[in-house]
Amino acid sequence: MEPDLFTAAAEERQEKDPTSSPLAVRMRPRTLDEVVGQSHLLKPGSPLRRLVGDGTGGPAGASSVILWGPPGIGKTTLAYVVSKATNKRFVELSAITAGVKEVRAVIDGARRAVGGFGKETVLFLDEIHRFSKAQQDSLLPAVENRWVTLIAATTENPYFSVISPLLSRSLLLTLEPLTDADLSGLLRRALDEERGLGGAVGLDEDAEAHLLRIAGGDARRALTALEAAAGAAIAKQEKTITLETVEETVDRAAVKYDRDGDQHYDVASALIKSIRGSDVDAALHYLARMIEAGEDPRFIARRLMISASEDIGLADPNALPLAVAAAQAVAMIGFPEAALTLSHATIALALAPKSNAATNAIFAARADVQGGLAGPVPPHLRDGHYKGAAKLGHAQGYVYPHDVPGAIASQQYAPDAVHGKQYYEPTRYGAEARYADVVEKVRERLKGEGG
Repeated sequence: MEPDLFTAAAEERQEKDPTSSPLAVRMRPRTLDEVVGQSHLLKPGSPLRRLVGDGTGGPAGASSVILWGPPGIGKTTLAYVVSKATNKRFVELSAITAGVKEVRAVIDGARRAVGGFGKETVLFLDEIHRFSKAQQDSLLPAVENRWVTLIAATTENPYFSVISPLLSRSLLLTLEPLTDADLSGLLRRALDEERGLGGAVGLDEDAEAHLLRIAGGDARRALTALEAAAGAAIAKQEKTITLETVEETVDRAAVKYDRDGDQHYDVASALIKSIRGSDVDAALHYLARMIEAGEDPRFIARRLMISASEDIGLADPNALPLAVAAAQAVAMIGFPEAALTLSHATIALALAPKSNAATNAIFAARADVQGGLAGPVPPHLRDGHYKGAAKLGHAQGYVYPHDVPGAIASQQYAPDAVHGKQYYEPTRYGAEARYADVVEKVRERLKGEGG
């Protein structure tokens, strides 16, 4: 049997008993106008609007769609809305559990449906990046022959995780993380609408703020937590969901933390200063506070990248690549898994040897430039590739370093105004000790000393 997510029987059952399905399912948008967020995809004339078209199947060129974005922002919902708006069957597969056999079964069923009932099929394939190249290849005939409208979802960059033939035949839509305003509107709709909670309970402001923190941009998580809190409030015969009820229900204490206020900067500052001070436990505490408060994981990752250069530098040359890799991973996976990556990076940076020599070096160099110590580039270093440069004396007398032993040519590189200035003063910490030995010898060679 095909794994239809929304069968006619299920829809009929939900219509008869709206409370039979979880709140997140009941509040699933039925049209594009009910979709939360993604305004860049929903404006008139957008590719998604054209795909849905007037209900007759959308534009001729849209045979498949790839939805790229973090978890919980509506990829499955968009696929379902497209199937409903275009009057097509909706079948869902997950690349985690399905293989080529299941894909072929769906495709065979789609071909039979077209032949027998004249109804086309939308195949929603979740986490397509988990399919191997061979498994993705198995989708191509169905896409090329229009046996199915493929809508594939991925949390990873499709340019790296989806094969080129499939990508070139697809409409790529990038979904943005849901904002607190998006989720707040969704919670209010769920509270008021009949298919939701039908006005059975209200929601205190601080309780709503805590639900938004818990959600971390994930609509499913927000609605699931709201449903649990509403059930607890109704059981206690309370007319309003309070912060205490939310805390009791979801078993997570509210972090008193205003992301737009002073504590936002105080806790971020404390995280970086704990890393700088090599207190890994304090750093993890502040990281946990930021995560629990619902900080944007990309903000935290940016701070870690800055710390890697500002406080570690060449004492551990791997610190910056590690921080950059963490930022890229965080952008791809989002919360909750991003917490593991941020922990990984925070621990590594906190325990790395520290040096601010690179920071001091650029500050000192910039101070001289801002103070007017610049001057003309020495003639032998100027560009000598254009016609007439030789007549101006440009590039004349330049010694090509690779032509001399050791590839270090004794010649002046800096302008006269700062010639002899030493901005970089390496420490003897970690790997920078090696740079300290190297820079001393290099400076001697540049001055013509040391042979």
